[in-house]
Amino acid sequence: MDSTKIRGKVVVITGGARGIGLATATALQALGAKVAIGDIDETTVKESGAARDFELYGKLDVTESASFEAFLDEVERTVGPIDVLINNAGIMPTGKLADEPDQITRRILDINVYGVILGSKLALKRMLPRRSGHVINIASLAGETHIPGLATYNASKHAVLGFTDTLREEYRETGVHFSSVLPTLTNTELGAGVTAPKLLRPAEPEEIADAIVALIAAPKSKVRVTAVAGIISQVVGLLPEAVGDGIARALGASHAFLDDVDAAKRKAYEDRARNV
Repeated sequence: MDSTKIRGKVVVITGGARGIGLATATALQALGAKVAIGDIDETTVKESGAARDFELYGKLDVTESASFEAFLDEVERTVGPIDVLINNAGIMPTGKLADEPDQITRRILDINVYGVILGSKLALKRMLPRRSGHVINIASLAGETHIPGLATYNASKHAVLGFTDTLREEYRETGVHFSSVLPTLTNTELGAGVTAPKLLRPAEPEEIADAIVALIAAPKSKVRVTAVAGIISQVVGLLPEAVGDGIARALGASHAFLDDVDAAKRKAYEDRARNV
């Protein structure tokens, strides 16, 4: 990686206290970026930020306009004009839709969809006058398929992909870039207790971080991680419905987030996701 394309850039990462967000922040800092991380978990984001000496770190609620705008204002006041916003914050409760409490449905959509829309809007207001900037939205390969046990999460990631692609065209001649990142199941707390489908090993957060770093250095519309999972997702999507669904069942995708979930291993994450 040519670090000159990263060095000095001011990068804001939501949901940066742990997992993909923290791995990305760490990778970018190592290449000379000025990193600011925000997270709804104030204690953990401050611990993570202080331990790595990021430029700025603190509480950020992506579902609250005042919180999001105040955080971005503080970054620009103390660190500099924002070059890159990575909308990474998201939650993934699992289970059948009929058993999903209404407040959890709304919370998934508030964080995974509204938070991305709000962040993109606030970033545009800062980047458009400068005719420079990059918004990277963390979607999921779930946004290109349908996985039982993740109905609302799937819906949220389909929305992120459609939203990001639309903005990419809407602002194509403004100097502001828009990209989507589509990870497979990743070895973070979000994926705890879930068995990956056959042939689809879980990704490591550092792999997603590397893909994001590459996107910043050379912007493009989207990147899928892992490559194998991305190819399977695209191929299955081109097949007749019955064939594609049959392949997904054969790989175990139809059971991964329902029958094969280890509830005990997943409890800590599910409890936190429901109470953020």
